[in-house]
Amino acid sequence: MRTKQTVHGILEKSRFCKDMTVKYDSRLRERKYGVAEGRPLSELRAMARAAGEECPVFTPPGGETLDQVKMRGKDFFEFLCQLILKEAGQNEQCSQEAPSNHLETSLAERFPLGNNCAPRSKSKPGAPGFTASVLVVSHGGYLKSLLGYFLTDLECSFPATLSRSELSSVSPNTGISVFIVSLEEGDVKPTTQCVCVNLQDHLTGVTDTQ
Repeated sequence: MRTKQTVHGILEKSRFCKDMTVKYDSRLRERKYGVAEGRPLSELRAMARAAGEECPVFTPPGGETLDQVKMRGKDFFEFLCQLILKEAGQNEQCSQEAPSNHLETSLAERFPLGNNCAPRSKSKPGAPGFTASVLVVSHGGYLKSLLGYFLTDLECSFPATLSRSELSSVSPNTGISVFIVSLEEGDVKPTTQCVCVNLQDHLTGVTDTQ
C-alpha cells in the first residue's frame, strides 16, 4: 500500500510522469518476516538474539531468507530486461532514431548521466539504441538486496565516492538510486552503471504536514 501511495504521489506531482503506465508486480514486495511481520523491530532483534544470530541475516519462522529475496529481485530484473528488449524489437523507430523520453530528460537535468542516457548499439557501431526509462518503487530491505545483486552478480560500476557502508545501507523513505543499464539480445548479463545510491537531498527543507 505504501509503495502504491508513493508512486501515485509521484504521478500527481511530476510533470514528466503523468502519462506513465503503472504496473504492479508481487516480486517487488518487501521481505516477508513470517511471525515477526508487523511487529516492532525490537522484537525481531530479540528473536535473533535468542537464536544466536545477527538481526540482518536472521530469518523468523515463516519468513524469507535473504537469498530468497535476492532471487526474487534477480527474477524481476531479468524479466524487466527481457521486456525492454521485446519492446525494442517491436519499436519501428529503434533502427532510425531513439524515441524522446520526458522522464529521461528530467533525469538528465538532475543527475550526471552524460552521454550514457542515449545508448548505442554494440553490434552496429553508430546506430542509436532503444532507450527506456523505468521507475521502480519498492521497499528499503528489498532494494538493499537488489543493490547487493547489482554489486556482486552484475559487477555494477559504482561511483568511487561511495563507501562500503553506503552500499550496504537500507534506503531511506523516498530515497532515489539511479542506474544506467545497457544490454543487447544474447548478452550473458547487462552492463550496469550506478549514478547515485539512496539520494535524499530532495527532502531538504521538507516538513511533515500530517
